[in-house]
Amino acid sequence: MAEHTKSSITIDAAPADVMGVISDFARYPEWTGEVKEAEILSTDDQGRAEQVRLLLDAGAIKDDHTLGYTWVSDNEVSWSLVKSQMLRTLDGSYTLAPVDGGKRTEVTYQLTVDVKIPMLGMIKRKAEKVIIDRALAGLKKRVESGDSAAPQA
Repeated sequence: MAEHTKSSITIDAAPADVMGVISDFARYPEWTGEVKEAEILSTDDQGRAEQVRLLLDAGAIKDDHTLGYTWVSDNEVSWSLVKSQMLRTLDGSYTLAPVDGGKRTEVTYQLTVDVKIPMLGMIKRKAEKVIIDRALAGLKKRVESGDSAAPQA
């Protein structure tokens, strides 16, 4: 059964800068830790990724999978699993909330993982927590370092 894990972090940057890093999938291997490869398979009419193939190595969870992305607003993106070798479910979202008049951003990451093979719930939740914590820490470090996404056309 799939369960979800959620965590938040505050980043010293505007929501648009944070979303710029989140949407730059090609650079995920540079800062996420778990994503070893990322390839955009299709984009929407605004040039945003719709389907992305990711090679993931998160300790207990290793997989080559494709995610479908929905750009809910300028401050929210969600995704769901399209295909996978070992995962039954991989649904998640980033929700950004401006703080201090938009100078800072509270980022909430929610993730639901379910694997095809039997795995103790405690191990799944630990893997979810590791993925979320590393992703949020990596996102914060990447955005605050100023080494964010290339300028948009």
